Amino acid sequence: MNHPAPAHLQGPRIKTGQPSATPYQTLSVKRLTPVLGAEIEGIDLSRELSALQFEEVSRALAEHQVIFFRDQHPTPEQHLAFGQRFGQLHRHPAAPHAPGLPDLMIIQADEHSPRANGEMWHSDVSCDAEPPMGSILYIHTCPPSGGDTLFASMYAAYDALSDRMKQYLSGLTAVHDGEHVYRGTYANLGVQDKSLYPRSVHPVVRTHPVTGRQALYVNRGFTTRILGIPADESEAMLRLLFTHMENPLFQCRFRWEPHSVAFWDNRCVQHRAMWDYWPHTRSGFRVTVLGDAPFYQPSSDHATT
Repeated sequence: MNHPAPAHLQGPRIKTGQPSATPYQTLSVKRLTPVLGAEIEGIDLSRELSALQFEEVSRALAEHQVIFFRDQHPTPEQHLAFGQRFGQLHRHPAAPHAPGLPDLMIIQADEHSPRANGEMWHSDVSCDAEPPMGSILYIHTCPPSGGDTLFASMYAAYDALSDRMKQYLSGLTAVHDGEHVYRGTYANLGVQDKSLYPRSVHPVVRTHPVTGRQALYVNRGFTTRILGIPADESEAMLRLLFTHMENPLFQCRFRWEPHSVAFWDNRCVQHRAMWDYWPHTRSGFRVTVLGDAPFYQPSSDHATT
């Protein structure tokens, strides 16, 4: 009689598939890890993309979750125009923006900064009712070393859960709150606080509207409570999920160079910026593309009954 192997002898925690076999015609793609991330060559973001280029950049994002471009020199207007190809732009509820360009968020940390953007694992502005689909960060000034950004695949984090845990999480929702994240955060830059910051309820597991894949959708930055279960159980479950999704197995790390661009899908990726370069400067701009309300479509294997 055959018995199943013990859990620790059943192979790797995650088993990655291969990217699409369909070749690209207008760009080249170099994967960073088997799980996520790819560097894109053959695209100039200071020029308007052709219809085929746009289609292939969109496919690369869907296949690799976060994509990177080197040696780019877009003007602010070209940066905004690139973002607008993917949809309506999202305006940050708190962060400062470039003068006269409210959709162009300033990203900067230097020797006078009390903090740097994104030092905790998060999905951008997940407290919004319709959180951003994607973020396009252009860094033009880098420190001599450090300042990397880490990205983590929430597809991989979900796939690595046991079937029992997937069933438990199916259909649960959680609170994402911007109050504790944004109040007073930009006071040193002269930004006045709003009377109210966004607070929303989203599924703990969301279904990606393009790929149909399931992704974990709670994060340390914004998620404060899982609804429908006792408070202590919520606290314990969030602690477990946060620790799980930060496993290096699910990550890639991007080393910035001057005039690089990162474009990540907030629906299936979390990220964390490393502020290890003080007193040097890291500076650029971010354009963010509006998304839609997260939803969960249970798979046949993990549907609630």
